[in-house]
Amino acid sequence: MIKEVIVVEGKDDTVAIKRAVEADTIETNGSAIGKEVLARIKLANERRGIIIFTDPDHAGERIRKIVAGVAPGCKHAFLPQEKASYKGDIGIENASPEAIRQALAELRTETATIRGEIALEDLMQAGLLVHPNAAERRLELGKLLGIGYANGKQFYKRCTSFNITREEFYAAVDQLGYRLEENE
Repeated sequence: MIKEVIVVEGKDDTVAIKRAVEADTIETNGSAIGKEVLARIKLANERRGIIIFTDPDHAGERIRKIVAGVAPGCKHAFLPQEKASYKGDIGIENASPEAIRQALAELRTETATIRGEIALEDLMQAGLLVHPNAAERRLELGKLLGIGYANGKQFYKRCTSFNITREEFYAAVDQLGYRLEENE
């Protein structure tokens, strides 16, 4: 049984989660999250903690941001799009139980105490910003770091809010071979 309450988007996500693990869920019912649902999420976070596990798409990221805003110190589970896709539909409900368990095993905790070890220059050096393949690089590095895909600004914020260390960041960058030459 997972101690924290898992916040998902809908009923089908709850079914998929319960196929994979024993856990309680709160459904946001889409991105128009009502005040009552946000109040339940806030209470759950205070009492048991929450894990935000939304779809790896634009709407899921919007929901993740809203929920994280009312739940300081919450945990995040990320699932790559290719593990959540079925016939062009992207969602947690399409993920295998194994993929869900793996995502829940690689949680990241958001913290208000930001160490700020990663600088924008580090992202530039890795070709994660203003590079022809920046989006693809952020996707792959996000998978490796367990922080999911994000645009450049959001990727930087995740690196700092999840306290990704320089050592951890550059180990992943080196593993993918993403260091740029100074004059490139």
